Parts: sequence; C-alpha cells; structure tokens
Amino acid sequence: MRLSLIICMQILVHALCSHDNVGVLESCLVDHSVFNFSLYPTPANDPTTYFRLLDFSIQNLRFASASTPKPVAIIMPESRQQLVASVVCCRRGSWEIRVRCGGHSYEGSSYIASDGSMFVLIDMMNLDQVSVDLESEVAWVEGGATLGQTYFAIAESSPLHGFSAGSCPTVGIGGHIAGGGFGLLSRKYGLAADNVVDALLIDAEGHLLDRAAMGDDVFWAIRGGGGGNWGVVYAWKIRLQRVPERVTAFIVSRARSEGRLLDLVNKWQHVAPQLDDGFYLSCFLGASLPEAKAAGITATFKGFYLGTKAEALKILNETFPELEILEAECKEMSWIESILYFSGLENGSTISSLKERFLEGKNYFKGKSDYVRTLISINGIKSAIEILLKEPKGYVILDPYGGAMHKISSESIAFPHRKGNFFTIQYLVGWNEVDNGKSHDYIAWIRGFYSAMAPHVSSGPRAAYVNYMDLDLGFVGLLNSSAPVDDAVEVARTWGEKYFLKNYDRLVRAKTKIDPLNVFRNQQGIPPRSASAASLDAEI
Repeated sequence: MRLSLIICMQILVHALCSHDNVGVLESCLVDHSVFNFSLYPTPANDPTTYFRLLDFSIQNLRFASASTPKPVAIIMPESRQQLVASVVCCRRGSWEIRVRCGGHSYEGSSYIASDGSMFVLIDMMNLDQVSVDLESEVAWVEGGATLGQTYFAIAESSPLHGFSAGSCPTVGIGGHIAGGGFGLLSRKYGLAADNVVDALLIDAEGHLLDRAAMGDDVFWAIRGGGGGNWGVVYAWKIRLQRVPERVTAFIVSRARSEGRLLDLVNKWQHVAPQLDDGFYLSCFLGASLPEAKAAGITATFKGFYLGTKAEALKILNETFPELEILEAECKEMSWIESILYFSGLENGSTISSLKERFLEGKNYFKGKSDYVRTLISINGIKSAIEILLKEPKGYVILDPYGGAMHKISSESIAFPHRKGNFFTIQYLVGWNEVDNGKSHDYIAWIRGFYSAMAPHVSSGPRAAYVNYMDLDLGFVGLLNSSAPVDDAVEVARTWGEKYFLKNYDRLVRAKTKIDPLNVFRNQQGIPPRSASAASLDAEI
C-alpha cells in the first residue's frame, strides 16, 4: 500500500516539475564534482537509497508519512567546495532550498516545503568535523556536526573544557545555534549562540563569507535568529568554556499527592532561577515520563552543578530542603560523563555513543513553548496539573533562567529572552505508531493546555522559543503567495515578534541585506523588505 502511494506521488511530482530542470540540476552537480546525491525516484528505479537518506534524520515521525512533501533531490556535500556548488546548482534551477543538519525541527521546516513548491534538500550530515584549538580555547565546528560529536571532540582534547549547548546528542549544531541553544551550562556561560566568535556563511549567490565579510547585522542575525533564513553556515567558530574536573549530577523523581506536588513545583519556581550560576535545576512534570512508575503525575528534577557533591548538597539543603535530596541520589563525574548521563541514550551507552547520529526510539510529537515573567500562582500550577492528569502522554519541561541569561543583553544577539524571564515552559505530547490514528486528539489537547496557560505566562506579545518551532503561531504561504512582499513582513511579524520581540525589525533588515530575493525560507521564515521599502529604510 505504501509503495503504491509512493509511486502515485512520484508520478505527480514529475508531472509538476520539469524533467529538463531535474536534468540541469543533475548535470550541474556532476560538473562540479558533487556525486553524493539522490534524485526523487521514479517507478522505473529503486527508491531504497532515496528514502533511506530522507528518513534517516527525520526525528518527528509526523513528517515521515508518504503524504508529506518530498524533495526532488537530496544532496549530501562532503566538502566546503561541494556545499558551495550545491547552492549554486539549486539556484540555476530556481529550486527552493532546505538545509538539514540534524533533523530535529519540531515542524519539519528543515526538510519539507509545506506550500507545495518543488525543493531540494541539502543534508549537511557529511560535514561534521570538529577542530579544537586549546591554546586559543576555541573550536571550528562544521555545520553538520551533532552536539554529541562536538562534545566528544572537545572532551578528547581536554577534560577541563566544554561547550554551553543542549543535552540531546543527535541535535545538529547548525540549527541549534541558529535558534540560540539553551543547555546545562547556559546559566553560567549563556547560550550556544552567545559563544560563537566567527562563522563561515554561504549566501544565495554562493559566496563564502566570514564574520567581517557578512557584516555586523548578518553576524548578529545568524546567532539566534532562526535556522533556514540567512544562507548555509558551513562552519561555526565557538568559544570553549572551562569546566572543573568533577561535576555533580542527579535525576530524582518525586511522585506525591497533588498537594505535595503543588508545594514542590511552587518552591522550584522560587528557587531554581535564583541558584548559583553554576547550578542548573529543571523540573519535568507529567505522567508519561520514564521515571513515572505509578499512576498520576510525577515531578522529576534534573540537577547539574559545576562542583562537588558536597557543595551541591549543601546548596540544595539550604535552598530547597523540600526536595529531600539524598547523598546517594547525587553522582560526581567528569563533564563529558554528565553529557552522557543527561543524553537520554540507552543504558549501557558509552562516551563514544555520543558520536552516533541515529536517534533511537523516534515517535510522533507536537510541542509548544512559553516564557514565565511573573511566578505562577498556586491555582495556576494546580490547573496545569489537572490538565496533565487528563492526558497521560503529555508533559511539560520547566527550564530555569537567571544567572548569565539575565546578565547578557537582549540585543547582544538575535535571541531576546533574557532579564525578567524566570523560566521557560516546553509543552510536549508524544505518541507512537499504534496511537497515530488519534493524533488530532493529542494535538487538540496540547493546544487546549496552551490556551489555558495564557493568564500565567508572558504577554504583549506572548513569547516563544524559536528552537521549539510552533506553526500554530502562524505561517505564511511561500512561493505561491500572492501577497505583496511588504505585506509578508507584517504577516511574519505575527510569529516573528513572539520569537524575537523587539529584535524582529533588525532581523528583517539583516534578511534584506543578505538575501533580498528570499532564497532561504521556510514556514516561519524572516522575509525581506521590497526594494522600494529597503531603499526608503536606507535613506532614513
């Protein structure tokens, strides 16, 4: 059945897109010595390789169905020169371009085109080298490297250096940095994007630009301004962070009565954002967590401290005695061991496992996000728990800010959510193949949860984190849109100001400068201004 549907889609694709154009793309790639690509299969050839490459990095199975739009070609460049050639060849055929690093986009924006236009997928998987320079305490990381590969390479060079980014090892560093990149070290050292000191960007004309060549506005924009908007980042130059020989980590679950859960979560929101900068303490709340061994809601607290177990216990016993943390629940380890500890990899995994790109246990999911600028009332927490009790497959992750997240200016890079934010809420609901027939029910539940939380979170606008992309915030038709370009800027403001607050207009200016024809775009991209509007801006 699936093969029949695939064949029908293939016929439709080739009826819509010119065989000559596909031939031009293929010839151009071969002429530029790019041989690692796969064209959309026809009924006459074997689709195995194409779909193996396409599906490998699709992390949200909502976008792995046969009906999801597919690229006319998947290109997997193996060098900087091949990457440049890939962009140039796509431009010759006027194909839309999608760039995929790790495939973790919550809405599939790095590998689908929802407007029905024909597109090419440039998969960065083979560009994954990491070069560490301990003398300067920096590293060059190619855009296709995963966080796990990056962490492994750093730790191989030094046990006393790390990098401030997320905990999921299969996430691609390119998209992660492009959206900001929050992680265990962010309260101490800021986001991943805060620690980028240079980059090599390929623009729509195939030019390779470093920080000086791209200019201040564009270098500002690519750090936290969202992926898929500016060009293709071939490599990032990142600043390494000092870490002690031993750090402390723990994951503890507290399945309690509703009253006790209320007290724990309420105390957490008062404590976690105010802890020492070297202390990260998140709260996971839901019935679907792996740690939930009993019916009802479980609160799971994940703690990381840049110091010894004794110091961590002392801090928690003074600030959060209600957690009742035990010495046996805390573990001292090296920084790279803590990365493995929080990675979510299977039991028995080793440090080397961090280099693996394939994500085991994929499922279907929908996510949303909020920022909390006023601590949530007891009634608000109670309401959230009651909603979570209605959907065992749903949960929330509460990530604390404070520390460096408050000290860094909201205008230093494109990511704006700094001082005044106590924590973020990430809403998630996940399901498997067996339950996929009820996907509409799960999505309706998470949307209802999000609506119910409106009185308790940021407003004017209600802010969101672009790395948790959410098309419910709005999207614009891309190639097939009949709306004037200037209107697109205002349409995109609907979600652009939620993700980027007052930084949105500067992002539009950067987009107009680096990509005036809007070659690099996605469902929630940053559109450029028209030539006339851009000229008026320049005069002003």
